[in-house]
Amino acid sequence: MVGIEEILALETLEKDIFRGAVHPTGLPRTFGGQVAGQSLVSAVGTVDESYRVHSLHGYFLRPGNPKIPTVYLVDRIRDGRSFCTRRVNAVQDGKTIFTMSASFHIEDEGIEHQDQMPTVPAPEDLPDALTIPELAKLPYYQEWKNWDVRIVPADEASASPDLAAQQRVWMRYRDTLPDRPLLHICTLAYLSDMTLLGTSKVPHRDVPTQNASLDHAMWFLRPFRADEWLLYDQTSPSAGFGRALTQGRIFDRAGNMVAAVVQEGLTRIEREPAERENKTGTSA
Repeated sequence: MVGIEEILALETLEKDIFRGAVHPTGLPRTFGGQVAGQSLVSAVGTVDESYRVHSLHGYFLRPGNPKIPTVYLVDRIRDGRSFCTRRVNAVQDGKTIFTMSASFHIEDEGIEHQDQMPTVPAPEDLPDALTIPELAKLPYYQEWKNWDVRIVPADEASASPDLAAQQRVWMRYRDTLPDRPLLHICTLAYLSDMTLLGTSKVPHRDVPTQNASLDHAMWFLRPFRADEWLLYDQTSPSAGFGRALTQGRIFDRAGNMVAAVVQEGLTRIEREPAERENKTGTSA
């Protein structure tokens, strides 16, 4: 398996132009978290180390081809005293497949508060997803073998009756990563696309759908390590018209809220081939 450091390593082609390598994969299209993580790496490479990433906003425009490299073009939108902004376009075969804006901040003193971490079983008390046969055989979990993923059973977590769909997952990178905070941030950008859209399927597990990330926003709130346990508290407050809104809060083991995520994804009903042919006049 290819490690996250290798996945996030980019080649510098020219000033503000980077290229991601091709890595072996069993997925039919490039994993969205990989494109988002590499885009953030390219933006970080153009910013002074005194700034810290505090947010990103991205749109998945086309499915990525995992068999060809992705080129990242960085636009230096603004460099200010406290904030700077970068725009990144991820390009394959001359077409933009993903676009992202990232904002960086020199940290200040200010008010402080945060939500309390939900009460859930400890990760050591839950099975590794790769030991659960129905999960281990899925293509995405084969892709995520370097991640220790432990899903909290619904009956072992406090759930609000007001929430339409919810799931909680412990995650961590299995191997020890270097003490480079920006690497952990870019790794979390990769992680944040894992399992999130699946939250929308919790009330509809038997409904076949075509799924893909459409847009993705993330805020980095406090320091953390991606190789230590993180609780991903995920909800899907709404789904309709072939799209689902999902959101997540990420806590470290000590209960610090380290990041927040919002994503909308495609959740279109998957039709039978004959039905698609009658609807479109062609077999899709």
